[in-house]
Amino acid sequence: MRLLDICCKAGGASAGYAAAGFTVTGIDREPQPHYPYEFIQADLRDLDPAWIAAEFDAVTASPPCWAHSDLKHRTGREYEDFIPETRALLQATGLPWVIENVEGAPLIDPLVLCGTQFPGLRVIRHRLFESNMQLMAPGDHPRHPLVYTLDKRKKHYGQLDEWTAFVSVTGGGNSSKAAAADAMGIDWMTKDELNQAIPPAYTEFIGRQLAAHLAAVPAGAAV
Repeated sequence: MRLLDICCKAGGASAGYAAAGFTVTGIDREPQPHYPYEFIQADLRDLDPAWIAAEFDAVTASPPCWAHSDLKHRTGREYEDFIPETRALLQATGLPWVIENVEGAPLIDPLVLCGTQFPGLRVIRHRLFESNMQLMAPGDHPRHPLVYTLDKRKKHYGQLDEWTAFVSVTGGGNSSKAAAADAMGIDWMTKDELNQAIPPAYTEFIGRQLAAHLAAVPAGAAV
């Protein structure tokens, strides 16, 4: 099964799809020297849906989230929303597709995933997933646990171990880079790349549903 991951960055999502059985190719408009799979440097706005349909069995995308992230609120700037054109591109391929983005993004009837839903993850990172196939959740969303902190003003400061507790993987962060990588199940990225990534466990879970869908739908049939 061949999957194209658009706006792949350093490959957090791609690694999950690979673990689910896909041969993954990533595309990003910026060089991604740490991306672990076949890589093409290109802008999503230049992609031909006919080429995607001819070369791949499924397509996923994580368009830039600046217009919907905390960055917009912090800077007060307006950012271009890439989601409508990304959705149009994926729909034009006729393939099974998935779009991933942050909370607040205008995705249609999305599945919301959090690290608390996956045994072994220790990160609270909500992400939305829209698809043209039905996506099932991995189970209930547990209550968020306390997160390891370096802030002495927090009541639980000094009570948690960054290697066993949940950690926050953000721009500033509140743990070592090594502990953040361990918490997300990612060992090949820089700290800046981790800040933008999603745990591969998210897309492995979705990728297994995508693979089952492809196995159930005859090749060339309408999605």
